[in-house]
Amino acid sequence: MAGSCANKPRNTQFCACTYTGCDKRGVCCDCLQYHLKSQQLPGCCFPPAAEKTYDRSFKKFVETYKHLLD
Repeated sequence: MAGSCANKPRNTQFCACTYTGCDKRGVCCDCLQYHLKSQQLPGCCFPPAAEKTYDRSFKKFVETYKHLLD
């Protein structure tokens, strides 16, 4: 279970993750640690269309933003 966070109500308002049942939702530091441990990034790092695929891999992140590097 995720820890407590004084900013959770505010963070939750701006959270772009569509997995609303996650206990880490709004507790950004726990979310980030969880995803990095799995070699992923949180959903908030992706635009809506990419986030909805639930592919949070580093590879998907690079594919999503590669056009910005060209």
